Amino acid sequence: MPEHSSVHFYLNWAKERIDEMDAALASIEEKATQASADTKVKGDQLIADLKQRRDEFQTSLKAQVEAGEAAWERAKADLEPQWNGFEAQVKAYFESAGKQIEQQQATFKDIAAAQARAWREAADKFHDAAGQVAAAGRADLDAALKQMKSDASEAEGRLEKLKQAGSASWSVLSAALTESRKAFDEANHATSNALRDSAPKG
Repeated sequence: MPEHSSVHFYLNWAKERIDEMDAALASIEEKATQASADTKVKGDQLIADLKQRRDEFQTSLKAQVEAGEAAWERAKADLEPQWNGFEAQVKAYFESAGKQIEQQQATFKDIAAAQARAWREAADKFHDAAGQVAAAGRADLDAALKQMKSDASEAEGRLEKLKQAGSASWSVLSAALTESRKAFDEANHATSNALRDSAPKG
């Protein structure tokens, strides 16, 4: 169980990134269908590039699914630059797109929804895994799960305020998503460690 609980962290981390990639792609694709002919070519190229980045990320991830914790740590180090490249390309698109506030807001809402879904799914997975832990080891794990759910609600609330504001620049929206993602990673890691530490030794 200890190594298995560490894998939860990596799987949750990777799934959250893929969910964000899918949300960004879906939002950009939807707006690309409404674009004028000259911007459609650029949009189609961006979408093709982003899909390629997402597919490479997923392929790298699938190669690690059966690996142990050490392999996952190496894989995460390899996947981080792929994720950063995807995120940078989306950011560059919005920075060059100028005043497309409606598209920025739609993409932000879709990505924020993907993040919120990732928080809930990760908490549910940890909750299910906690059911296999002996009662003696449950207190710390229950506390970590409660904190994860609280952090999720707090992050969702901050993102919701930005959604309501409606006129923030992409760099402000992107910074909020990055902050929420960091909080997710920290909560995911803390809960994974609590699960590992609560597992029976031996």
